[in-house]
Amino acid sequence: SFTYHIYAEQTGTYWLHAHHKAQQADGLRAPFIIRDTKCPYEYDEEVLISLEDWYPTESGTKMAEVTAPGSTGPPPPTFPYGLINGYNGNNSMPIRFVPGKRYRIRVLSMSTTEWWKFSIPGHKLEVIEADGIMSEPHIVDGLDLAPAQRYSAIVTALDTDEFNYIYNCTLYADFVPWTPGMNPRVYTGLVEYNAHAPTKQYAFSDDRQLAWATDIGMHALDSYPMPPADRHIDLTSRLYITDDLRNLRTLDTLPYIEPQVPTLFTAMTTGSLAMDPRVYGPQAQAFVIPHMQNVEITIKNIEGLPHAMHLHHHAFYIAERGPVDPAEIEIAPGTNFTPADLPRTTRRRSTGVPMRRDTITVPAFEYVKLRIRGDLPSTAFLHCHTLSHNVAGLAATLVIAPDVLQRTQRIPEDLIHMCLRQGIRVEGNAVGNHGLDFTGLPPVPILGPTAADN
Repeated sequence: SFTYHIYAEQTGTYWLHAHHKAQQADGLRAPFIIRDTKCPYEYDEEVLISLEDWYPTESGTKMAEVTAPGSTGPPPPTFPYGLINGYNGNNSMPIRFVPGKRYRIRVLSMSTTEWWKFSIPGHKLEVIEADGIMSEPHIVDGLDLAPAQRYSAIVTALDTDEFNYIYNCTLYADFVPWTPGMNPRVYTGLVEYNAHAPTKQYAFSDDRQLAWATDIGMHALDSYPMPPADRHIDLTSRLYITDDLRNLRTLDTLPYIEPQVPTLFTAMTTGSLAMDPRVYGPQAQAFVIPHMQNVEITIKNIEGLPHAMHLHHHAFYIAERGPVDPAEIEIAPGTNFTPADLPRTTRRRSTGVPMRRDTITVPAFEYVKLRIRGDLPSTAFLHCHTLSHNVAGLAATLVIAPDVLQRTQRIPEDLIHMCLRQGIRVEGNAVGNHGLDFTGLPPVPILGPTAADN
């Protein structure tokens, strides 16, 4: 067992989950709510809606299908079931409203693969938070959540209890074929004003006619201005087939794999060499960011699968979104996209005080520009929260101010002992050696053509 001590300095809607391989897909996850003692918005009650996708196959088997040698492409899609607050979505509990009251509804996606949409027909949602960051009010019809995203929205109950209403939770994946009853899976629950009242029915609405929360159009409430960029990091997501026919993904030049020495231990134990990205090993895909440097990270998605990109420890500014250059696009076999599906979006830049969050959807054939300040010394994992993509290597590491980290922090002894009991090395470079001696490093995979070339 291991005891975690969390200093809850920030507030907001979060969740706890395992990060070893794909353990969280088997249920090792839970909401983690940190309430503000003085919230800037007034409301009467809170409602929590936690959303999960649940596969009947255990994560180890499912992830082996993704990365096993001898494959000729990604495995065929499987369709999960939806859980709402830990229960089968068909058995979701009612939300009880009292006319005229204001309810803060926290909606969080603990999905592994698929996206969720949430709405309450007949009611507007006043979004006030995204991923723990409070926002100016953003009035919408519904929320579209990638894996690991969270929102808070205030819903004002109607003035009468003449009718009850329904809330919609739709689990979907637009990157695989739409299959009736399986993709999407539509779950509904009751918004109960009066136990004896009839339920008001609404005709099915085309999602394209509804207003959905858009983070590029939101503004942070705290008014912290976005700093100018001192440095630019350009990343591109790709799917490769290796020489032994594994499907691996890259965000930079190589698929990410966990180093034999955790990156935090390397940053803390290698002295001045911690400022050299090579010490973390070639597959940590490490970028060293000096203290207080302002960095703009561009993530280009040139393939036909969306990505839910998440950054540990930091909330990034959302600076820009837009379509990628059509000449760069790669469409892998087995995806639900063709050149006719190329986005018709236009470039959108943030205005005023941009929204910050820690997880962002990078749609197929689009890019995002994110900006962070290196003000929190740490080793920050940047990865896709679609678990099969993460396991296949779609990740990189931001090593932020390791020199300051060494001077100001220490690794708890119980963490060191926990690693040693598991045979995990706790000092040295990526393989536990001195300097840049990587004797014992696992062989780097030989990347063949991208999946789009096959």
